[in-house]
Amino acid sequence: MPTPSALYIAPVTSATSINPFRVFLRHRNFRLFLIGQTLSLIGTWMQVMALGWLALDLTNSAFMVGLVATASSIPILVFSMPAGAIVDRSDKLKVVKIAQGAFLADATLLWWLTYSGHITIAALLTLAFLSGLISSIEIPARQSLFIDLVGRDDLPDAIALNSSGFNLARVVGPGLAAATIAKFGIAWCFFLNAASFVTVLVGLFMIHLPTWVAQHVGHSPWEGVMQAFRYVRDTPNVRALMTMVTVYSILGVPVLALMPVVARDMFGLGAAGYGLLMSCVGVGGLAGALALAGVGYRFSRIKLLIGASIAWPLLLIAFSFCHSSRVAYVLLLGIGCTMILNGAISNGLLQGVVPDLLRGRMMAAYGLVVVGLSQVVGAFVAGSFAHVAGVAASIAGGAVLMLSYGIWAFFQRPELRTL
Repeated sequence: MPTPSALYIAPVTSATSINPFRVFLRHRNFRLFLIGQTLSLIGTWMQVMALGWLALDLTNSAFMVGLVATASSIPILVFSMPAGAIVDRSDKLKVVKIAQGAFLADATLLWWLTYSGHITIAALLTLAFLSGLISSIEIPARQSLFIDLVGRDDLPDAIALNSSGFNLARVVGPGLAAATIAKFGIAWCFFLNAASFVTVLVGLFMIHLPTWVAQHVGHSPWEGVMQAFRYVRDTPNVRALMTMVTVYSILGVPVLALMPVVARDMFGLGAAGYGLLMSCVGVGGLAGALALAGVGYRFSRIKLLIGASIAWPLLLIAFSFCHSSRVAYVLLLGIGCTMILNGAISNGLLQGVVPDLLRGRMMAAYGLVVVGLSQVVGAFVAGSFAHVAGVAASIAGGAVLMLSYGIWAFFQRPELRTL
């Protein structure tokens, strides 16, 4: 088993390499993690697409499509912070292994119910809730594990490269899901997702880290949660960053949850067209993530964040007025790129300043916002508004609010520019 010193390799500076895969090539543990995680995420995106389409088939309601997405995020909203406090006093690798096994069981049950014809909207909501419950502890454990896999110096590039794996899966997953639905039926998307969790578990069990040593923690999990909240409150630049992430997650990310309705109602597309829309978001995100990993520190991360945060809502506004699916595909490339730049840069900036003792809790707070609030508040409100006023109006309204906040936050408040 390698020693801590053996895990550290002097960083390659951006002046010597623009290879976006340099972190992947230099860290064995990260390679094992990223390969398994990316294959698993392909299955996850197949399931995300199939869930939305299945909810629409079962209910014919934009509201219920949003509600299914919300159900998977309510546990993240409620339990992420206590889970983050547990992660900070636990073996993170072991927590991630257990959580991935639980995901495998949840996906298998979803496949069986759908395949056997016993799936109902109530069962769909229940299994989505259970998946969110697992995610509430898996997200902070996985996010805070990165620094153990690559070290602090390579952390921003590892986060960017991990985002590229996420978006590669978003490219492949929906297209594969559309083909699977057309050839075999929705149930087999869930089966393939269940099978994909085996790959990430294999990779996780091959990772070797220094033996984890439990440390005495002189406070309760609840006090640990309050300590994290006080840290955010009393650290102006972190507070400003988390506020920006919150606003953009609630107003911008729910467009993905509404994509089944977008495909059908805005462009008259079926499952294959829906998959292509989602794949375009993924292609754009993949390009943005690889570019971010390649440039390293050549460009100011905060300037890149400002540019992405202004371009993202502008592209969403243009998308809401679009009536051609071909134009929509192009716009979604830009939306995917700016969305992932906003998220990956924000994550990297946050992990660059957060103390190690608070890392699990701060990643829990980040996951609470990006996954929990974006779905529980964002997707629910966006789905409700789309039900009343139409999906295009819902997307446009959220984008206008995003743009207004972004202009104020980045140009009228100095805290973000100090990161």
